[in-house]
Amino acid sequence: MASRFTLRNSSSGYGLVAIGLHWLMALAIIGMYPLGLYIETLDYYDPNYRIIPHWHKSIGLLLAITLCLRLGWRIANPRPAPLPQHKPWEQRMARITHHLLYLLMACVFAAGYLISTADGRAIEVFNWFTVPALPPLLENQEDVAGELHYWLATGLVSLASIHALAALKHHFIDRDGTLRRMLKSEHK
Repeated sequence: MASRFTLRNSSSGYGLVAIGLHWLMALAIIGMYPLGLYIETLDYYDPNYRIIPHWHKSIGLLLAITLCLRLGWRIANPRPAPLPQHKPWEQRMARITHHLLYLLMACVFAAGYLISTADGRAIEVFNWFTVPALPPLLENQEDVAGELHYWLATGLVSLASIHALAALKHHFIDRDGTLRRMLKSEHK
């Protein structure tokens, strides 16, 4: 039977939209972590002191919007059925991991927003649009949110690494279609 490419998910595989959003966010988050660490090394007189944090904030807010789109798309589309060789505990761990990844992303974005708006200034997203600031919510908001942002981002990257290792295990050791379903949109 010939396969076809599709935008929407089906019971047998992910569609191009889900695949595209997954890899776009994965690559951006992987890149944002070292960029955030680099920002910590900049001093006031460094030529990148203003531009790199601007990029980091702008990309972070675009990722937050993309996360909302991704969650909406996930709600509106069926999830592919688990592969028959997946054990119940693997299915449960996959669900828990995905929920934790989404939760950590949301928390990282919220903490980043609180850092960036602690002084009451709005955030310019690549000078395309402005995200307004809320009044300060915490005493020492920039410091508290900064610490949270670091640890949440570290947890996110760590869990994403475990997620990637599990996908590679399924691909190379179990030789099942888990990773292939997130690499190409083929439905039967």
